[in-house]
Parts: sequence; C-alpha cells; structure tokens
Amino acid sequence: MGATIQGGITTFRVWAPNAEKVFVIGDFNDWNRTNFELEHEDAGYWSGATDLAQPQQQYKYLIHYQGQQLERNDPYAFEVTNSDGNSVIRELNFNWDGDDFTMPAWNTLVIYELHVGTFNRKDPEKVGTFAHVVEKLPYLAELGVNCIELLPVAEFAGGISWGYNPAHPFAIEQDYGGPEGLAYLVREAHRSGIAVIMDVVYNHFGPSDVDLWQFDGWSENGKGGIYFYNDHRSQTPWGDTRPDYGRQEVRQYLRDNALMWIEKYHCDGLRLDATSYIRFEGGGLGDDKAIDEGNQMMQEINAELQQKYPQVLTIAEDLKGHSFITDDIAAGGIGYGSQWDMNFVHPVREVLTDTHDDSRDLQKIIDALTYSYSGDVFRRIIYTESHDEVANGKARVPEEIQPGDAESGFAKKRAILGLVLVLTAPGIPMIFQGQEFIEDEYFQDTEPLDWNKLDRHPGIFRLVSDLVKLRTGAYSGTGGLRDQAIEVVHSNQETKILAFRRGGMEEPLLILMNFSAVDHQDYMIGLDDGLEWKLRLNTVWKGYDEHFSDLEVSEPELEHFSTDQKNISGKFNIPAYAALIYSL
Repeated sequence: MGATIQGGITTFRVWAPNAEKVFVIGDFNDWNRTNFELEHEDAGYWSGATDLAQPQQQYKYLIHYQGQQLERNDPYAFEVTNSDGNSVIRELNFNWDGDDFTMPAWNTLVIYELHVGTFNRKDPEKVGTFAHVVEKLPYLAELGVNCIELLPVAEFAGGISWGYNPAHPFAIEQDYGGPEGLAYLVREAHRSGIAVIMDVVYNHFGPSDVDLWQFDGWSENGKGGIYFYNDHRSQTPWGDTRPDYGRQEVRQYLRDNALMWIEKYHCDGLRLDATSYIRFEGGGLGDDKAIDEGNQMMQEINAELQQKYPQVLTIAEDLKGHSFITDDIAAGGIGYGSQWDMNFVHPVREVLTDTHDDSRDLQKIIDALTYSYSGDVFRRIIYTESHDEVANGKARVPEEIQPGDAESGFAKKRAILGLVLVLTAPGIPMIFQGQEFIEDEYFQDTEPLDWNKLDRHPGIFRLVSDLVKLRTGAYSGTGGLRDQAIEVVHSNQETKILAFRRGGMEEPLLILMNFSAVDHQDYMIGLDDGLEWKLRLNTVWKGYDEHFSDLEVSEPELEHFSTDQKNISGKFNIPAYAALIYSL
C-alpha cells in the first residue's frame, strides 16, 4: 500500500472503493491532473507504476467521485510536509547495522514516560525534538531506567500537542524531527541499553487535518466515509472519528500501522490509547454496548505480534480493571502483554494525598499491592504519575499533597512513599518525566519540563536512581523485586506502619513503610527465624535531603518475642513518612 519503490519504479496503491477514477498528482508530473491514472483492481483498490516519481518528491491522490475532484494525502504516507500539506515519496530503510538490542525481560522493566515536545525543550518558542531526547539518554541511563515510553509522535495538527490527535498515522511529526529523527532516537536509545515503547491511537483519528475523512467521497449521515463508522458508533469524546473496525480493510490499516513501528522503527513495544473506546461504544460506562469487531482488531494485532515478535510488549490503557484485556487469546482474552492498572494508581494516590494520618487507610495500599491480572503480577503497569494523572485538573503528587508547597519535606517524603510503592510492588513500574526530581507543575504541552528542579533536588534524583537500580537488578541481591511473590507481614492501622516481603526464599526483600508523621523507635515486626536483614535503603536519609530525618536507622535487633504470628521479632527505628528496604 502507499508509494513503494523498487528498481527505480514507484508503485502507488490505494483503497478507494467508491471512486470513479483515481489519479496521482505530484512533483514528478508537475501536478498534472490527468496524465497518471491508476488502474482499478478488485475490492476497491487502485494501483499504477511510473519511473518518473522519485524519493522525496511530493504527491497526492486525485479522486473523482460524483462530479467532485478530491485531493487526498496517501493514508500510508511515511512522511508528509506537514499535517495540512502533501505526502512525500520515501522508504524507511534506515541503517540499523549493529542494532542487536533485545527488549529486557518484562519483569525487569522500569518505564519512563516522556513527551518529546516538552521533555528537553531548548527554546520556549519551539517544541522539543527527538534529538533533544537523545541528548538526555546518558541522564536516563544514570537514572537507571531501561525503557522509555513516548507519547504519540504520529503527525498531528499544528506543532504543539500531546499527540493524541493523529492526522497521518504512518507519518512522523515533522516538528519533532520526522522519520530520520525517530529512527535516530531509537537507535541511540538501544545503544544506551534503553527500550522504546510507542504510544499509538487507534480509538479515533484527528479530528482535524484528517484526509481519511470521506476519503473517496462516499459517506452516510454526514459522517466520515470508508475509514469510519457512519452511524452513532463514530462518536468518541475526542471527535466523531472512531474507525470502522467492522471493515477488514480498516483493521488491516491499523494492523499495518502497528507493524510499522516494530519493523521499520525497531520499537520494542506499543501502548494503545483508551482501548475501552475501541471495545465499547461509550468507553465501558454503565450499560454500554460492546464493539465486538474492535476486540477482534486488537486480538489480530496481538496475535500477529506474539507470533512474529514475542519479545514485543503490548500495553492497553483500558482502565476498567478487566483481566479479559490481558488474558491469552486462546482463553478468549484480547492478549495484551500488560495493562495500565487503575486498581493501583487511584487508591495509592488517594492514600498519599489524604490530609489526615488518622484516616489514611492501609488496606487500600494492601489491596493495591496484591492486585494482579490474568494470574501474572507483571500483566499490570503501576504508577502514581502519568500524563493523564498530572493534567486535566489533576496535579503532580507532591503538589496534591501540599498545594503551593510541593517542595516541603512533608510533601517530598510522602510523594517518595508513592515512588517506593511503584518500584517495589509486583508489576511493571512506570514513572513520568520529572517525577524523579519532584516536578510539581501539572503537565502541559506548552510548558517545558523544569530541569532547574534537578539542580535543587539532586539527592532526590539519587534516591530515585537507587530505587530504580534495586528494581532492575543493577544492584545485586534484589531478585525478589522481580518475582511474582508478595507477602504482607505487618499492618497496623493505628501506627500506620506497613511491612511486606517481596520474593520467595531467593534474594527476598523486606519493605517497611511509615504512613504517619510520627517517628517510631524499637518498633516490633515479626520476622522469619534465621534471616539476617541488612538495610539497603532509607528514603529519609539526610544524604538524600538535608532536611530529612535525624533518627538513626540500622539493622533490626532480634528478640525471641512473638509478633505477627512469628516467633522472632525485630526491633526497628522507623522515621516519619519513611520507607526502609532490607535484603539478606
């Protein structure tokens, strides 16, 4: 499909079942509207070949329909001049020599979500680019993350956007650096040991600058024509542009797009946006009606990726808490590798931002820690901040904790408790850009990430880096964090002390958390006999922040005293709003 080049010949192929004639106009024929007519194939396809068209030349399709002549960009164009411009003839044959990168095992991943336009924006008047992200890869490697997830980079209307308004799904946003820029970023990320997950939007298109709209002239009810539903099913919160998953050609279009990111750009995973709006007419609210062909489309994509590229991770942003999303296709599920977990982020944020210690409910934390999908703890992505959770009226966690004073010790320590939960709980952890240095501004595509906060909080960066490296295994003796097992060993609603153990008998870890503003000394927690726990990390160590705790923390003193149904108890000093991590 699209414009393909072989042996000096460019072949154009397009699906336009209602067209009466189709021509290609472009630089190669001086935009002549009659001298390159495509031949009609079966099933509504049109194709033709020429030796005149060359790479980097611009073109469009000219579609005749009921007396109209419609100029349309190529739905499969790998590049456009801009969202309202022309298609560009090109191949995606990048130099991948030496790129033998393999996606890390999913249980070792720590994902860093970033927005290309704001992550490392140099000029407030211009968006950030792929090259600007590359400049920060050494920083991300020092932080210890081994995977980045990019907000959508398909060509969108204008130059500033979150990216969730794709106008040309196969083209790469020119303001970010276009196709070469993305390939450069992926190649350099791989050289840094960092995987790349691409966020894609298949629940709607546009709604602006979308040449797919009434592509070949035909439509019903004033709707979008062949690529879209032409009845009430077209409606989404983002526009009247839900793709018609009931058409095999549209499912193929989205399948081809998914494969492009993996095969042409060597991405290591896909995160599909708002999948509940692919599988339900109203996103799964109330007595909503299912869209069975939407489920079929996602199953087809997941099945093919699993067969061809089993290391590729597909992630659903479904947020309905259904194991059906990650259940195996053979068992009737949709087959995603993992899904964003509403059963973690919402209760954890609620507990962290509660203004009163007395009402802080540890059971909500326990339920969040122990939740899983499809019988596998790594079938969920866990986080306290994402582009959605820190925008649209919601702020960063420290700002939610203490509005107007997010850099106070009070707010920092509680926000760090959230990061500890993310990086020690069963699941695939994800952090959002700037979370590692207490960024407190809510996310806007017009505002760059404030790197000055890194200069103010280098110790917090070091703390988060230590947590990340415990999680990935860069620090030894931490295999329990990459295990399926979790055991809550102590929970006290009065003291707000929670302790849980990760892993089995090999490389287990013990995590103690104090969700109150009270220091506890000689606090008794039941321990297994014969295990000598060594302190690995204290989140309120003054080496991380000079305003943190003076309370001395060390290895537990053991006593033959029964606590938590254990014969041996350990006496711990647990500072206010602290998390302590122990290993053997």
